[in-house]
Amino acid sequence: MATAWTPVSVRPVAGVAGEPGGAKGYSFRFLPQKPFPALGGAQTAARLRQWSMLGRVRAQAFGFDQAFQAHRAHDFLTAFFKDPNVIPNLKLLSESSSDWVTLGTEVKKIEAINVPCTQISMAFFNRLYAENIVRENGHIVKCLDSFCDPFLVSDELRKVLLEEDSEKYEVFSQADREEFLFRLFKHLCLGGALCQYEDMLKPYLETTRLIYKDLLSVRKIPQTQKIQITSYIFKVTAYDSNGMCYPSTKNHEQTFAYFIVDPFKRHLHIFYHCYGVGEMS
Repeated sequence: MATAWTPVSVRPVAGVAGEPGGAKGYSFRFLPQKPFPALGGAQTAARLRQWSMLGRVRAQAFGFDQAFQAHRAHDFLTAFFKDPNVIPNLKLLSESSSDWVTLGTEVKKIEAINVPCTQISMAFFNRLYAENIVRENGHIVKCLDSFCDPFLVSDELRKVLLEEDSEKYEVFSQADREEFLFRLFKHLCLGGALCQYEDMLKPYLETTRLIYKDLLSVRKIPQTQKIQITSYIFKVTAYDSNGMCYPSTKNHEQTFAYFIVDPFKRHLHIFYHCYGVGEMS
């Protein structure tokens, strides 16, 4: 089965003579006042603490000055990492201190995966009930403990998320799994290094919905009155002369940076998480 994503590109981030930022003229501005209500809410904070993600996840917003063109995504992202307004403001977690720091190194190349984003309803997850992964009352069905390194698998939900040889793994197709909604849900379910898993599905669904809504832009199509997602989403990795430098120098399924582009407002949202031990209190 063909996968639902395609790499945008991996190539050197070279300057272009006479053009700001070295990448065909895009420039950016930091938007520190842009609210992300879901991440700032008390209930979400409590859940992120339980899932060992609090203090290790962050959303940031930037504006940009030219029309976004999907076929120029590499130029756009290249310009972002070179822009003087981005360099002192783009945050990531220090591996040595777990403090929020700026990149502090010159990006030489980037990798960006185009992430499909077509789902507009949490009904996408109803199949979890239909397949008895979650009971009608919302309880997640338990199973015998196993490990899918580095994750403990103690219920049917994590088996569906992680174990490819599980009999119910194909409840979600490969195309389903590439969707941003599924990715976000999976990230929250798996959590950080000391994640305390939920017994009920509801907290995962509610938090996924709130963050999804915060990050994305939509519009109503006049002819059909249907809602359409207008954001473009990329999972981004950057490299300096020593190798991977962003979102971390270490690869982990739960370390990620999603770049969400609103081509109409000319806003870029970044949703970032670095795997580790989250804030405990």
